[in-house]
Amino acid sequence: MKYKIAVCDDMEEDIQYIISAVNSWAEKEHVTTDIEKFSSAESFLFTYAELKDFDILLLDIEMQSMSGMELAKKIREENDTVQIIFITGFPDFMSEGYEVSALHYLMKPVSAQKLSEVLNRAVNKLNKKEKSVMFTVNSELMRIAVSDIISVEAFAHSCMVTTVKSSFEVKLSITNIEKMLSEAANEAFVRCHRSYIAGVKYIKGISKTEVLLDNEIKIPLSRSNYQSVNQAFIRYFRGEAQWDL
Repeated sequence: MKYKIAVCDDMEEDIQYIISAVNSWAEKEHVTTDIEKFSSAESFLFTYAELKDFDILLLDIEMQSMSGMELAKKIREENDTVQIIFITGFPDFMSEGYEVSALHYLMKPVSAQKLSEVLNRAVNKLNKKEKSVMFTVNSELMRIAVSDIISVEAFAHSCMVTTVKSSFEVKLSITNIEKMLSEAANEAFVRCHRSYIAGVKYIKGISKTEVLLDNEIKIPLSRSNYQSVNQAFIRYFRGEAQWDL
């Protein structure tokens, strides 16, 4: 799984050191990362307003204008999943960290070994949290729990995503959505037909030509996909699936 990490600090030298340490950790732990750097809390918020998909935030507390603590409080207003790690030269703010559920404080100069230990904790916590994907719906970003997705149906230039709560249209190809779901929860979804994806846990029954879902909707099952869908269905209900939602 790829982890998206933000490093936010108003000192370029500190940013470069942290990025180097994160890269060393990722190589050692065989982890894939996408690291973005920000020189101010405001610049991070500008990006975050469009892409709320960061997994780990490494934040300096003492920055000009908006502090890292203020930034963390804004983020926590709508996101309780992202792992926040404060980096500071002052221990005075540690009590405030409880307000934003900070994972840890790292004192400057940051120890690469200590950073590695904290990143491992962050990854473990992320893996235990409910897996989700981000969709843009009516120009707004929505975070959808993977475990809630029943099916995906492709149309000409968009897809209809059906969850346990609602259905909504997204301007993505079914191939792109299939890749997103695979990265979030490998083997939890199966391609039943060139135009349909089903959540394995929501499959109620299978015939040679159709898949019956728990919501009583029937979707077509192509001959070429029958074997893989049938095997996934059997593995899940035998408790042999290698994923947990």
